[in-house]
Amino acid sequence: MDLGLKGKNALITGGSRGIGLAIAETLVEEGCNVIICARDVKRLIEVANKLREKSPNVLGLECDVLNPDDIKLTVESFIDAWGRIDILVNNVGGGGRWGYDFEDTTEDVWTDVYNKNAMAAMRFTKLVIPFMRKQKWGRVVTISSIYGKEGGGRPWFNMAKSAEISLMKSLSMDKRLVRDGITFNTVCPGHISVEGKTDEDNVEDFPLGRMGSPEEVANVVAFLCSEKTSLVNGACVVVDGGESRSF
Repeated sequence: MDLGLKGKNALITGGSRGIGLAIAETLVEEGCNVIICARDVKRLIEVANKLREKSPNVLGLECDVLNPDDIKLTVESFIDAWGRIDILVNNVGGGGRWGYDFEDTTEDVWTDVYNKNAMAAMRFTKLVIPFMRKQKWGRVVTISSIYGKEGGGRPWFNMAKSAEISLMKSLSMDKRLVRDGITFNTVCPGHISVEGKTDEDNVEDFPLGRMGSPEEVANVVAFLCSEKTSLVNGACVVVDGGESRSF
């Protein structure tokens, strides 16, 4: 299926590893021009060079999403490089394994997890919307988690991921934005097997008997970014192999 993504300009936050990297690879294969941003400069350079073997139109930008000025500079650099932004994938996040018990986890963990997930998504989205409105087309996809939809994760992580879903749903109902051709959707992965992280011990309890792969999430994201999903707006798409228990 031709997703109609050839020549689209995409920004992927946290794009140097895991789900973000898989999304970058998939969008490059679909013909997108891709900029990834991440904090680890060495890793960022390695990944950007590898992606350029498939397409010359790939750039890597250093960005610490806990710093609002870095986020602003990243978007400005994107526009300076390519003039327009068609797709934003708010992938950067984490914190699901941070902290300890509720009573013993300090407030700075709550703040950092919220800022790295929900606030980063808000800040990037707010900065790209004016460009998408001007061109009358845009796709914003935010990577949340099944623990944004139901209990089971650590509370600071659940809270941040729930906020991301709420952000996308709220923006999807703003007529001023969506009638300018912008859609806002959320993807909620379950447990995903990522290089460098230990797999869960209870994979046999999952319906498929395995964890998911970053590529399986990336395929769904690419579809949501496409011309084919013009009526998909405000959706929260679970990609978990049946793992979650909410309807």
